Amino acid sequence: MAPQRLSVVVTRRLPDAVETRLRELFDLRLRDPDIPMTRDELVAAMRTADVIVPTIGDRLDAAMLGQAGDQLKLIANYGAGVDHIDVATARQRGILVSNTPGVVTEDTADMVMALILAVTRRIPQGLALMQSGEWAGWSPMASLGGRIGGRRLGILGMGRIGGAVARRARAFGMQVHYHNRKRLRPETEAELEATWWDSLDQMVARMDIISVNCPHTPSTFHLLNARRLKLMKPSAVIVNTSRGEVIDENALTRALRAGELAGAGLDVFEHGADVNPRLRELPNVVLLPHMGSATLEGRVEMGEKVIINIKTFADGHRPPDLVVPGML
Repeated sequence: MAPQRLSVVVTRRLPDAVETRLRELFDLRLRDPDIPMTRDELVAAMRTADVIVPTIGDRLDAAMLGQAGDQLKLIANYGAGVDHIDVATARQRGILVSNTPGVVTEDTADMVMALILAVTRRIPQGLALMQSGEWAGWSPMASLGGRIGGRRLGILGMGRIGGAVARRARAFGMQVHYHNRKRLRPETEAELEATWWDSLDQMVARMDIISVNCPHTPSTFHLLNARRLKLMKPSAVIVNTSRGEVIDENALTRALRAGELAGAGLDVFEHGADVNPRLRELPNVVLLPHMGSATLEGRVEMGEKVIINIKTFADGHRPPDLVVPGML
């Protein structure tokens, strides 16, 4: 008799190739229509499935996990970040959590550079001018931005993505600086031509551009708060492709409106899709709908990691991308 296939619930639609392979391997339930599950729907899924595949938009807190069925044994997260999952509570209930690290590194680093260029070279303003039909032709003083070559880039969080940003920044002729929980090995610093700052306050005060590339944890919540934002130069720019909670969004909005910062490029927001409406009004701010990892190649690779994690678990082994509480 063939072994019973695992019941797997996927909370959002994924690339066709990923869904096809999941369907071949498991008893699959897909989300249709492709809209976020409600809290009650997530709880219902956890009561009946062996494995649930959530995304960053699916918050699985302790109260919800407490209602999960006894058969739920794996949360195979579709994404690297797991701050939306109470991993400690899951493990206490005997539920493993896996993720998909390393897949979005290059795509997100590309978006960091895109946002830096968009803000400093005023690309959205140029696009709006062309789409309005009001462009009257070239002028020496029109649409002036600033070059990024020679500027100081301060990377907040020098993990995989931070390192990929550093390599790109050096190719553009930028000076790379970074603040990290732990200093990099000397050979890695030399390879990236990166200067470490032990003091975040001192780094932000001296940088032309800050790129946020650290995860959201209790220790990084509002790491860039009102006090630290006031340390930055009025000509400085902030780019965030990591987690919105790292920046005090209200304080950032006030600083931008007051001319205390030159601009910002934001792909993530403190309250998710509930973006501060005052940010939308600012001409020196580029807002994107969490597109940092949005490439077809990346989404397929994320799905392949999810499949490997579930299949390895189904075969009685530890998922290769197991998330361990306390190691985040």
